[in-house]
Amino acid sequence: MRYTSLRSFHAVAQAGGFTAAAVQMGISQPTLTAQIAALEAEYGVLLFHRRNRRAELTPTGRDLLAITTRMFNEEREAQEFLQQSRELRRGVLRVGAVGPYHVTEMLAAFRRRYPGVELSVAIGNSAEALQDLRQYRTDVAVLAHIDEDPGLLAVPYSRHPVVVFARADHPLAGRAAIRPADLQGQRMIAREPGSTTRHAFDAAMRRAGVQPETVMEIGSREAIREAVIHGLGIGYVSQAEFVPDPVLRAIPVEGAEIFTWAHVVILRERAQGRVIRAFLDTVRGMLRAA
Repeated sequence: MRYTSLRSFHAVAQAGGFTAAAVQMGISQPTLTAQIAALEAEYGVLLFHRRNRRAELTPTGRDLLAITTRMFNEEREAQEFLQQSRELRRGVLRVGAVGPYHVTEMLAAFRRRYPGVELSVAIGNSAEALQDLRQYRTDVAVLAHIDEDPGLLAVPYSRHPVVVFARADHPLAGRAAIRPADLQGQRMIAREPGSTTRHAFDAAMRRAGVQPETVMEIGSREAIREAVIHGLGIGYVSQAEFVPDPVLRAIPVEGAEIFTWAHVVILRERAQGRVIRAFLDTVRGMLRAA
C-alpha cells in the first residue's frame, strides 16, 4: 500500500468528488482516479460509488475514512510538534462547547499563556459537541453532561443550578422561588432533545410527577429568550448563562435537584497532544486557583 494512495483516498472522501480532490492536491484527475482504482484492486474492495460527478463512500470506504482521519490528524500533530517550540508559540486548538459562558473564560486564560496558538470554537448541544470530538473535528469539548466512557478523559469544571425565567408580567415572576408543582400545566419553551439542560429539567419534572406543557422546542438559548420575551411561554437555563433583562425574571426552583455541569472532555488517545495537554493544564490551574 502506498501512502500517496491513502492520501488520495482521504482527499476524495473529504471533497466528495475526484475533480475537486485533484485540484486540492495539485494533480491531474486521471492520476488521482488511477491511484484510487489501484488501491481498490490491490485489496479487492470498493471504496466509492461513482455517481455522475459525485463520489459517495461505501461502508468499507466510511470505515477506512475513520482510520485515515485519525492517521492524518496524528500526522498534523507531528508536524505541529516539530514546528512549535517548547513554549507553544504556534499551533491550533479546536474547541466544541455547549455554550459560551465557561469556554470563554477557559480560552481567555489559555490565550494569556499561549498567545501564538490559533483558537476556534464551535457552539452546539452536548450531543453535537461530543460527536465532533469523536469524529476528530474538534480537539477539546466543554460539555454539560458526559456518560462513563473509557475512551474519554473528563475534567469536572463547575456545577450550576437550572433556573426558570419568565416575563416580568407573568404570574410566577414575582415569586422569590417556585417548586416543581408550580410548573404543572405551564407553557414551556424547551431546548431540543439533545440538550443536557433539557434532559436535566425533564428528569426533575418526572421525579416530581409534574407535567408542564411544552409548546415549542428551540435549539438556541438566544431564541428561547426571545420567545419568552414575546410571551410565548416560560423558559429555563443554567443560572450561569441567564442574561439579566428588565423584561425577564429568573426564578430559582426549590425542592428539586436540577443542575448542569461543565466538563472539559478529550479523547484519551489524544491526551499527550501538546496543545491539548497545555489546555488541560490551564484548566486544572484555574481550578486550583478558584
